[in-house]
Amino acid sequence: MLHLGRNASRVSPREASARTLSKSRALSLGAAGLVVWFGLYSQLGPIAGWLTYSLLGLSPGSHLASSVDFFLTDVPKIFLLLGGIIPLVHVVRSYFPPERVKRVVAGKGEFVGTVLAALLGTVTPFCSCSAVPMFIGFVESGLPLGVTFGFLIASPVVNEVALVLLAGLFGWKIALLYVGLGLVVAVVGGVVIGRLHLESQVEEYVYQIKLGEQVGVRPALAQRVTEAATYTKDILRRVSLWVLGGIVFGAAIHGYAPTGFVAHYAGRGNPLAVPLVVIIAIPLYSNAAGTIPIVQALIQKGLPMGTTLAFMMAITAISTPEMIILRRVIKPKLIAVFIGVVTMAIILMGYVFNAVL
Repeated sequence: MLHLGRNASRVSPREASARTLSKSRALSLGAAGLVVWFGLYSQLGPIAGWLTYSLLGLSPGSHLASSVDFFLTDVPKIFLLLGGIIPLVHVVRSYFPPERVKRVVAGKGEFVGTVLAALLGTVTPFCSCSAVPMFIGFVESGLPLGVTFGFLIASPVVNEVALVLLAGLFGWKIALLYVGLGLVVAVVGGVVIGRLHLESQVEEYVYQIKLGEQVGVRPALAQRVTEAATYTKDILRRVSLWVLGGIVFGAAIHGYAPTGFVAHYAGRGNPLAVPLVVIIAIPLYSNAAGTIPIVQALIQKGLPMGTTLAFMMAITAISTPEMIILRRVIKPKLIAVFIGVVTMAIILMGYVFNAVL
């Protein structure tokens, strides 16, 4: 009997040399890209100030100048952050395909499985649209419903793009608080939904779907980098309008929204500020990256961090468009439970972070 598996994995010296050169070239291009990236990022503020006050001649301190300066600073800043982190995350994620994710979560207890699913959700940058196929795969593979919801909540809420953007704009302390808050919401939501035993509220066709395992040859680093570049272009094309819309809205808040008005209705003086911003977020929709400019502007206007993070998480986790998407796979009763559990968790954590920050 021939053992083809081991022989098929061997490569000739010429192929090995070519792979080494490709890897070296990819690493060299990556290092050069980092140097250019940091050089550009460090000069964003001065360039935006020169464009606003010297080239356009706007008066310092005016509402329009403040908004324009905010816009001209944040557009390149956020797209540089997106362009830097998305390819890196894609390369890392290429080592953890969906079938491996299911194998990691399967066979664990309910709580441990939910925690693992939530952690996996944080490193898979899915919006609600792309998380639905993963949800179907988890249910079809026999994972508990609470575990699948732990992933479904964490995936859009805790977004690694948002993590890096928050770190770049507010520092790593706030970014890590955001991750911790999102994980707590995902785990609590998953455990509660699991304990309610609502498997009958999943559409029947979901249990009948059979997803095949995809097995292939592990690509070389150079191929992963090339695929990451293509993926980054596609993601930027998909999210650019959301990000620009968020920046425009954030710039308007930064320049024109009166601080007193914001502080009165959503500041520390209003005990109902957290549920108020969550209610406001429900009819809206954006990915986590698109909410960052709005978050930045609201914080600069005096909103507490917990209130702001509650708004950010609600707009990505329980928005009306997401519920419409989820209706494809789960029934109204489970959607209502999902909304209620996640909303209460977000509100509670918003109050907690307002108390400690």
